[in-house]
Amino acid sequence: MLQQLQPIAAACDLTVPVHARKTIGVVGAGAITQVAHLPAYRKAGLTVAGICDLDGARAEKVRQEFDLPRTYTLDELLADPAVEIVDVAVVPEAQPAIVRQALAAGKHVLAQKPLAVNSELGAELVKAAQAAGRSLVVNHQMRYGEGMAAARAMAEAGWIGEVTAVVVDVDIDTDFTAWDWLVTSPRLDLMYHSIHYFDTVRALMGDPSTVYCAGGRRPGQAVAGETRTFTTLTFDGGRRGLVKVNHENHTGDQSATFRIDGSHGSIRGTIGLLYDYPHGRPDTVEVNSQVLPTDGWLPYPVTTRWIPDAFAGPMRALMLEVAGEAPAPTTAADGLRTLQLVEACYASLESGEVQRF
Repeated sequence: MLQQLQPIAAACDLTVPVHARKTIGVVGAGAITQVAHLPAYRKAGLTVAGICDLDGARAEKVRQEFDLPRTYTLDELLADPAVEIVDVAVVPEAQPAIVRQALAAGKHVLAQKPLAVNSELGAELVKAAQAAGRSLVVNHQMRYGEGMAAARAMAEAGWIGEVTAVVVDVDIDTDFTAWDWLVTSPRLDLMYHSIHYFDTVRALMGDPSTVYCAGGRRPGQAVAGETRTFTTLTFDGGRRGLVKVNHENHTGDQSATFRIDGSHGSIRGTIGLLYDYPHGRPDTVEVNSQVLPTDGWLPYPVTTRWIPDAFAGPMRALMLEVAGEAPAPTTAADGLRTLQLVEACYASLESGEVQRF
């Protein structure tokens, strides 16, 4: 059985081949850069030329913490020929302008999710990258978390037959006050959290045919946007998806699980990061397969974490694409489709009606 797990482990590999490595310049020195981006790049052995931020003192603090060569202004970073890839890690409203500048400067770009605050802006960025002849990839890093990557590899290997349903069930207590801009955002869970799960479902089953979403807020909650959502997705061939999220669980029984059902088995697991964000714990994954067969539930040994490890995944994919090895799974065009799915969810939430996608 260990031999059969080896291809699954290979599909989770985050190693960046030396010949594909490019020098990175980071824009944004916020918390996610400090706990995820830079630790992941350091662990992967990637070269970061430096960092810039509107708050120069914060950029210098991060530079010292990670022993980076220098701090930049944005103009200096984009003008540096040593910087080949720009990692944009800023608030969503600021991202499109910086992405356009970086592409115009001849840089390849890793953008954060969502690609933009609306699909019109997102489509413009896709076109800008095409016009510049540069790669633009979206940092949908959940695809590269070892638990989800292993589960997807098992499904793609046919271990559970045809995938018929995907369920993500998240019931947690999220302190959004750590992000000032999220506290006041009128859109919250679907755009900035459940977008991870929509992208994951799309990676497993493609685009849905219809979407229906219901959601709301807990009376007295600290944030403006929706914190509880139920989203159902239908696909051709009778396949189904469900994404159920609650950020207002204050009773101590938090959970974050996923299940992938197929015609000849199932895969189930937990999303470890959400049990103690941002430190979390490794995911868990088990497969019950009539194809292998497994004789019950077979655990896969997950050893890495979503934060920081999975953050090396989108950068690895971008570098491999630039090297001509393989298209990145989460290109800007693909990220745009995930953003459009989020917008369809909001249209359903606001109208109370099923939306075709």
